[in-house]
Amino acid sequence: MLKNKTIGSMLIVAGTTIGAGMLALPIASAGLGFTTALSLILLTWVLMTYTALLMLELHQYADRDATLNTLAKSWLGKRGQWVANFSVMFLFYALCAAYIAGGGAQLQEKLNNGLSLSLAPQVGSVILAVVIGTVVTLGTSKVDKLNRVLFTIKVCVLASLFYMLTPYVHGQHLLEMPIEQGLILSAIPVVFTSFGFHGSIPSIVKYVGLDIKTLRKVMVAGAALPLVIYIFWQLLSQGMMSQSDLLQSQGLPGFVSSVASIAHSPHVATAVNIFADLALATSFLGVSLGLFDFFADAFKKGDGSKDRIKTALITFIPPLGFALFYPQGFIMALGYAAIALVILAVFLPVAMVYKQRSSKPDAGYQVKGGNIGLALAALFGVLIISAQGLQMAGLIPAIG
Repeated sequence: MLKNKTIGSMLIVAGTTIGAGMLALPIASAGLGFTTALSLILLTWVLMTYTALLMLELHQYADRDATLNTLAKSWLGKRGQWVANFSVMFLFYALCAAYIAGGGAQLQEKLNNGLSLSLAPQVGSVILAVVIGTVVTLGTSKVDKLNRVLFTIKVCVLASLFYMLTPYVHGQHLLEMPIEQGLILSAIPVVFTSFGFHGSIPSIVKYVGLDIKTLRKVMVAGAALPLVIYIFWQLLSQGMMSQSDLLQSQGLPGFVSSVASIAHSPHVATAVNIFADLALATSFLGVSLGLFDFFADAFKKGDGSKDRIKTALITFIPPLGFALFYPQGFIMALGYAAIALVILAVFLPVAMVYKQRSSKPDAGYQVKGGNIGLALAALFGVLIISAQGLQMAGLIPAIG
C-alpha cells in the first residue's frame, strides 16, 4: 500500500511541476544557447529539490496534516504565518483562476466542436471547476488515481512528439554560443516557476505519512522526472531551430507553428495542444489539492463530508469568480508569480529551517549543506526576485 502511495505521490509532484509552462521554456531560453539553458535548468532543479527536502526537515517536527500555515506559525510566529498565508493564497488563487479560465475556454471549444453546441466560454470554466473540485473534495487518493491516468497519457503524447521531432534535430544548433548573456536574467523567472510543486508537499506528507525516507524518495524522484523531460524538450526545441530563429518566434503559437512546419506534420501542433491540455489538468489537480489542504488546516476543518464541502467552496469559488468576472485581476497577479513562489518555496523554508536548527541542533533528519546551503538558496531567491523586478520595470525583456 505504501509503495503504491509512493509512486502516486511522485507522479503528483511531477504532474504539478510539468504544467503548460513547460512549453514556454524554449522561448524563455531563446538566445542563451543549449549549454547555458541546460545549466540554468539544472541549477534551478537543485535549488527546488533542496528546498523541498528542507520542508521535509520541518514536517518531521509537526503533525501529519500540518501545512505552511501551521509550520510558519510554529517557527516564525504570527508575522511569518501572515506572510506564508498571503503567499499561498495569492499564488494559488491566481494559478487556479488561470487554469479555470484557460482550461474552461479549451473545454468549451471542444464541447462545441465535438457535440455541435454553442456553449458560452463561462460554461466550460464552471464544468472544469466542478469536475476538479469534486475529485479534490473526494480526497488525495482520488486525485492520485486521476493524476496517474492523465500523467500516463501525457507521457505517451510527449513520447510521440519526441519521436516525430527527433529526426529534425541538428547538432550545430546545440553548439551555438549565446546571442546575448543578459538574456539569462529574462529566462530565470520562467525556468524557476517551471519547477514549482512545493504547495503540494503538505498534501503528500498527509497522504504518505511522516516516513522521511519514503518522502525523500518522493521529492527527489518526483522532481527528477520533470528535469529529464525538460532536458529532452530543450534538446528537441533548441536542436531544431537556431537561437536567432527561436528569438524571432512570435510567442508560443509562433513557436509551435515553426516546429510543425519544420517537421512537415500538422500532427505536431495537435500533439502539443493535447499535451498542454493534459499538463494544465495535472497542474490544476496538484495546485488545488495543496490549496484545499492548506485551507483545511487554516480553518481547522476535519475530513468529514460536510467539512470537506465547506473547504472545497473556499478553495474553488473565489478563483472561479475571478476567472468569470474579473479575468484582468488574475492575469495581473500571475505577473508576480515568481516573487510569490520564491517566498513560498525558498525564503520561508530557509528561514524556518534556520530557526528550527538553532533551537534543535542535530535532532532528527537534516538536509546536508548546513548554513552555507541555506545562504546559497536565499541568494538564488534574491536573484530570481531581482530578475522579476527588472522585467516588471521594463529594464529587461519579459519573454516566455
